[in-house]
Amino acid sequence: MESYLLGISSAIWFGILTSISPCPLATNIAAISFIGKRVSSPRLVVMSGLLYMFGRMLAYLVLGYILVASILSIPDLSYFLQENMNKLLGPLLLIVGVFLLELLPLSLPRLGINQNIQHKVSKMGIWGAGILGLVFALSFCPVSAALFFGSLIPLAVKHDSNFVMPLVYGIGTALPVMLFAFLVGFGTTLVGKFFNRIKIFEIWARRITGVVFIVVGLYYSVTYLLNVNIW
Repeated sequence: MESYLLGISSAIWFGILTSISPCPLATNIAAISFIGKRVSSPRLVVMSGLLYMFGRMLAYLVLGYILVASILSIPDLSYFLQENMNKLLGPLLLIVGVFLLELLPLSLPRLGINQNIQHKVSKMGIWGAGILGLVFALSFCPVSAALFFGSLIPLAVKHDSNFVMPLVYGIGTALPVMLFAFLVGFGTTLVGKFFNRIKIFEIWARRITGVVFIVVGLYYSVTYLLNVNIW
C-alpha cells in the first residue's frame, strides 16, 4: 500500500512538473489568454479554463490507458516487464534525469495557436477550449515526453494501473492550468508576475527532480543490474 501511495504521489508530481515545464507552461498561458479574449465574463473564462483542463486530462488518461493496457495485455511482455522492471528502471531513470537537467539537446515538433486552430476554436465557443486542451496535451516537448513516456508509463506498468496513474497524472497537469484560468479571469495583471515566479520554481523543481532521478537510477543500476549491495 505504501508503495502504491508513493506511486500516486509521484504521478501527481510528474503531472505538475509537466504542466509548469517551459513549453507546456507557455502553451497553457497562451491558450487560456486566447480563450479569455473571446468570452465576455470572468465566470466564462474560468469555465473555459475548466474545459481546457478536462481536455488535457482526457488526452493523458486515454493515451496512458491505451499504452499501459496494451503492454499489460501481452502476457509475455507484461511478465517480462514486471519481472525485470527494477533492472529497467535504473537506465530509464538515468535517461529521464539527463533530459530533465537538459544535458542532451533534443527538439520535438511544437504546436502553436495558428490561424486555423484559432478559427475553429472561436466557432465552437467555450467548448472549443476542451478541444484545444486535448490537442495541446498531445504536443510533447522533450521534458514532458520524458516525464510521460519515461516516468509515468513505467510507473503505471509497475503498479499494474492503466487507469488510476494516468488519471492522477492528468489531475496533476490540470492544477496549474486551473490557477492560470483564475488569474486570467479575475486579475490579468497578475499573470506576468505569476509566470516569472513559476518559471523560477520550475527550474529548481526540475533540476532537483532530475538529480533525484539520476541518483535513484544509479542505485537501481548498481543494485539490480550489477547485483551489488551498496547498503
